[in-house]
Amino acid sequence: MKKVAIFGKPGGGKSTLSKHLALAAGIKLHALDLILYEKNGGLVERKIYDQAHEKLLSSDSWIIDGFGPMGSFNKRLEAADTLVYVDLPYVISYWLVTKRFFKGIFVKPEGWPDGSSVLKGTLESYRVLKRCPAFWNDGFMKKLEQISTNKPLYVIRSLAELNSFVGKHVK
Repeated sequence: MKKVAIFGKPGGGKSTLSKHLALAAGIKLHALDLILYEKNGGLVERKIYDQAHEKLLSSDSWIIDGFGPMGSFNKRLEAADTLVYVDLPYVISYWLVTKRFFKGIFVKPEGWPDGSSVLKGTLESYRVLKRCPAFWNDGFMKKLEQISTNKPLYVIRSLAELNSFVGKHVK
């Protein structure tokens, strides 16, 4: 486990999992939102994002948390030696987005870009969650299974699995 891609729906606990995995495995964590967004919350130029993403992928080890543009997501899945798909039930994802919003009023959420509005991000997360079934579906799962024939694929489907992942998979 040297190049780990962690991905899934908004509000799934990816950032918290990534932080714990990075600490336990001694691998540098890269929150994709921090290279995707400017400090004011706007998107960086695509060329700048692509260069930063390529630089990450070419390094010896990394944990990358997030999704980003589809082209970079597919490259990341191919480059990773370990895939972690956080696929919690939708009701839990909606709850965690809401919980993150209320906590975010007082403390910036884990992996949240400086200067980005927690309210705007929360509303965007709700919009994305509403559209997620069109992407995060059986067809996507089949694609993941094909990509992962030569690498581990972990699919986390409950909070218990999420909370115990690092302890079970990092020695």
